[in-house]
Parts: sequence; structure tokens; C-alpha cells
Amino acid sequence: MKQIPLPITPPPAVGFDSLVVGRNAAALQHLRSLPAGAGASAPVYLWGDTGTGKTRLLRALTVQRQAEGERVGWFDALDALPWVLDEGWSLVVIDDCQALDDEHQQAAFALFVEAGSHGVQWAAAGRLPPVDLPLREDLRSRLGWGHVFALQPLAEVETRAALRREADRRGIFLSDEVMGFLLTHLQRDMGHLMGLLDRLDGFALAQQRPVTVPLLKKMLAEEGSAA
Repeated sequence: MKQIPLPITPPPAVGFDSLVVGRNAAALQHLRSLPAGAGASAPVYLWGDTGTGKTRLLRALTVQRQAEGERVGWFDALDALPWVLDEGWSLVVIDDCQALDDEHQQAAFALFVEAGSHGVQWAAAGRLPPVDLPLREDLRSRLGWGHVFALQPLAEVETRAALRREADRRGIFLSDEVMGFLLTHLQRDMGHLMGLLDRLDGFALAQQRPVTVPLLKKMLAEEGSAA
């Protein structure tokens, strides 16, 4: 009989201090330095391939603002319409800009204009630089006129550090053998690896076994058979 894992894992550590950013330190420093409260700085746009840390950085910015007593509005391409600005927000975030359809583009542009008129900071992210986004011209140009940061994937040593930090937070021991398997046989982008680590944590608890390469292979085999 398998033990059903209880939801005892601590909440995701998404503050700035929890991140391994590698070559993306300039983007992190800029986000940390944005003034809170009334009055917006120039918009910020982060772009890069899947797994380069765009969403994690935006979440860290959100955590910082909320810790300072501010309120934040968060939207992405899958969120239902309408999108309405709350004048009590100090920050509006839009993620996955490359996936905005025509109606969401119209909503995003209106939100951008209204946020500017109320002094609300704007931050956004997508997989492409602003000039290459498949968006209406007025929205694309507004995303590009502020601070734009191209994010780079972590080097292997940085990826290892990020995985160990998250594993330590969860109380998981990741041996060099397990780490090597993760980085040799699986996708290296951090979004995929962090999701896999989350599933592996629950699987190890359900199996009442430590995290090993055989256990990881067993989980992957069961996931493959269930797909």
C-alpha cells in the first residue's frame, strides 16, 4: 500500500534572495531597485527562452512588493477577460506576452494605458524581444520603450546550485548521481527541472524511499505509461 503524501512541503521560495540568477544579475538588480508606492518608473520587459527565469523573477518582484504592503495585479495569456485595473495596485504584471490573442492584446493595451495614467508600475515577460512579438504595433512598441532585459539560461554549475537550494528547502538529499542523471538525461530548463523535483518529492514520500536514480527512473516510467 502506498502512503498518500500530505501537503506539508513549504510554499515555493520565490523571493529574490532564493534565486540563482547567473548572467541575469542586471535584471534582478533592476527589479529589486524599482521604487514601491505611488509613481511608476519606466516599464520593464523580460524576454528569453523557456526556463530562463522570466516568471520566477516576476514572482520575486511580486513577493517583494507584497512584503512591503503593496498590492499587485497579475495576468497572463490564459486569464479570462475582462482585465480591470484596481487603482490600489502598485504593480501590474503580464506574463507570456507572446501568446496574447487579439482580445487579450486589446485588454493588455488598455491596461497599460490606464496603469500609466494612475502611476502604476508595469512589468511583463515573453519569449521574444518586443520587436519580434506577434502583437499589435501599439502594444509591442509600449513593451519595448522601457527597460528590456534578455535573459540567459543558467550554466551547469548554476543549475546545480539552484537545484540543490530547492532540494535543501524541501529536505531532499540529491546525490551527485541523481544530479548527474537529471542534467544528462532530461531537459535542462529550470521550469522543467523544478517541476520534476516537485513531483519527485511527492513520489519519494508516497513510496517511503529516499531519492535515488532507480526511484527517479521508476517515477518517469510510471508517468510515461500514464501519458
